[in-house]
Amino acid sequence: MKFLLVALNAKYIHSNPAIYSLKRYAGENARYVELAEYTINNRMEEVLEDIYKRKPDVIGFSCYIWNREMIMGLTAELHKLLPDLPIWLGGPEASLDAEQILCSHPQIKGIMAGEGEETFAELLAFYIKGCGEIQSIAGLVLQEGVTRRRELLPLTEIPFAYEDTTDFENRIIYYESQRGCPFSCSYCLSSIDKTVRFRDIGVVKKELQFFLDRQVKQVKFVDRTFNCNHEHAMAVWTYIKEHDNGVTNFHFEIAGDILKEEEIELLNSMRAGLVQLEIGVQSANQETLAEIRRVTDMEKLKAAVAQINRGGRVHQHLDLIAGLPFEDYQSFGRSFNEVYGMKPNQLQLGFLKVLKGSYLYEMAERYKIVYTAAPPYEVLRTKWISYEEIRRLKKIEQMVEIYYNGGQFHHTIFVLQESFQSPFSMYEALADYYAEEGFFTKMPARDFHYRILLSFAGKYGNREEALYRELLVFDFYLREKAKSRPDFAGGQEAYRKEVAAFYKKEERERRYLPDYSDYDSRQLARMTHLEQFHYTVWESVPKQRDCFLLFDYRKRNPITHEAAVTVILKSEFMTDVTEKETAV
Repeated sequence: MKFLLVALNAKYIHSNPAIYSLKRYAGENARYVELAEYTINNRMEEVLEDIYKRKPDVIGFSCYIWNREMIMGLTAELHKLLPDLPIWLGGPEASLDAEQILCSHPQIKGIMAGEGEETFAELLAFYIKGCGEIQSIAGLVLQEGVTRRRELLPLTEIPFAYEDTTDFENRIIYYESQRGCPFSCSYCLSSIDKTVRFRDIGVVKKELQFFLDRQVKQVKFVDRTFNCNHEHAMAVWTYIKEHDNGVTNFHFEIAGDILKEEEIELLNSMRAGLVQLEIGVQSANQETLAEIRRVTDMEKLKAAVAQINRGGRVHQHLDLIAGLPFEDYQSFGRSFNEVYGMKPNQLQLGFLKVLKGSYLYEMAERYKIVYTAAPPYEVLRTKWISYEEIRRLKKIEQMVEIYYNGGQFHHTIFVLQESFQSPFSMYEALADYYAEEGFFTKMPARDFHYRILLSFAGKYGNREEALYRELLVFDFYLREKAKSRPDFAGGQEAYRKEVAAFYKKEERERRYLPDYSDYDSRQLARMTHLEQFHYTVWESVPKQRDCFLLFDYRKRNPITHEAAVTVILKSEFMTDVTEKETAV
């Protein structure tokens, strides 16, 4: 007997912790369970063929908003090929709409509603034995009706989901140390169950060590508000600091305004890059926050984000949501400016998803929220914001992704925004420029975005174009150890002799590049970069004019991934150039 559990992930780098947890909880019967992971980018006919080849006796799909449509299509085609195959669904996108799904999709045998570990173990045992009453299994929604409610398990009773990490190379591993959320945010399904259950901290430490010993690249905690319990958060963060392997990164979703001084001090004492934080701000409009039942002290949030920024050790990702009650276009722009001013490493512009079972789903008619009928049920317009404005925000979101979150234009953007009333108005203008030039319909390659930004700055910036050009060159070489020079940068003929002289001198003296002791001058030139600049307005470089900057790619900032930069004054190696010219 084979029970096949199927996950359709959003991307290859993602994994599905649910199916691993279900299999592990099955204990001795886990030998009857096979796992299959695909992505929504796979062709459906290829997934269908692979499932068919596996010859399952029973199949279960893990359903979320990003994969529901594809799963429903797969189940319909599977039923044609294997009409006697029992098809089961689970996951939040199936649980909260179970009866309607079964009514419209008669090929589905039933749905495991809510937490599935114990329910799946009993269902698996039912199919292995081939006898018994399926109606006696709690937590099922069947074509014949609903069985009794399943009680929640103590979290520590659920076995660790992973046996090895072989299948997770270059992928994110997801981990939970708690379930539930103490808050009542009206757009979130976690608000349905306000209880929070914690995994025993001793067990958590052993499981974290499993990841550390195997040097997993990233472990993403799926805990809804990781720092809702101070002692638990401190215990986990202290452990990963004390057992840091220099490789693994841990991602936590937190509430920034409840961070305590002790927690901030601990975070700022960690290895740069060990931890990254995701903070859901959602809005800076107090009326909006009150309406969505989200309690946020914005001043405490700003102070915490600023303290962590000053520490320079932690990547911070802040979120906004467009389409919330009482948030019109102008209000969203103000929220954007306020959060942008906190200088996060990443700023995500999200759009409201009206999830079945959430308070906003119940209030959609009152708020005049119109949203897509198909998953992800994303907002189209509300009582406060029009469809046209939502579409404009979508374009602004793309600009933020390219020119802010990508981290490639940091210095150029922060100088360019001086020419606009606010950061939001700059991204508005940039989005309009892309639309006018047709770049949204034919999105250019990554390197071409530099040229577009230079053209945009020349048209709308209030500084000289030469400054913007040099800023772009600076940003380019901070991130790129490029084999070929970008066309917008111009040539190096005017100072080619100085560059050659510097690397010749460095080959002899090893003053600036001691870590490259085995390389000659030509190799040094290929592995680093030396560029002459006339403007020095970026904060990381002392105010010297007409200097050279040396970019060392072996020494990158683990948070920004920028190369280390050293100022080289022309006078330091001009003697070598003069002597060489005299000899010739």
